[in-house]
Amino acid sequence: MKRKLVRFGKGFKVLVGNRRVQAAQMTLPPGDSEGGPTNRHRRADQWLFVASGRGTAVINGRSYPLQSGSLVLIEHGDRHEIRNTGRSLLKTLNFYSPPGYTAKGDELPAARPSDAATS
Repeated sequence: MKRKLVRFGKGFKVLVGNRRVQAAQMTLPPGDSEGGPTNRHRRADQWLFVASGRGTAVINGRSYPLQSGSLVLIEHGDRHEIRNTGRSLLKTLNFYSPPGYTAKGDELPAARPSDAATS
């Protein structure tokens, strides 16, 4: 069993995971964004849950509003960007299956096994 108390800090941070799935937190200040038109995960599906704040998810060129409680599935290969359009921090929990990042937060290449994806 693995357990982690989520404390939202600055930026993106991998929290916990195993060989099959991984959890991370992301905090974006007002007006900031993460990703872009060429950003995509080549190996992992991403579930994004908005814990607090407001924003927009741009997925494959379409915009979707985000607010506290929103849950979005970004499938592997989807080009995506997350924007904070609100006046407070946008805080999200992100789950990747299989893991998409190393424990330090570097994206794993498409063919690399996920053995380094836990913290």
